[in-house]
Amino acid sequence: MLRITLTKGLVGKRDDQKKVVRALGLGKFNSSVVHADSPTIRGMCNKVHHLVTVVEENDAEKKDGAAKATKAKSAK
Repeated sequence: MLRITLTKGLVGKRDDQKKVVRALGLGKFNSSVVHADSPTIRGMCNKVHHLVTVVEENDAEKKDGAAKATKAKSAK
């Protein structure tokens, strides 16, 4: 999984870059989305690499974190 965050504004950028950012599901500055890692998504991120930050996420870590949070709530 890839977490993609819009780290630069779109003012003054080319239309094709704006369309790619919108197609990724990013709207406002600092908005984030999670996408499955695929060549299509990687290519889109490569096209706007100067506008976004991409971080790889591990599904197992997210599930463990959610399980720990659930256990903490139920213990109270």
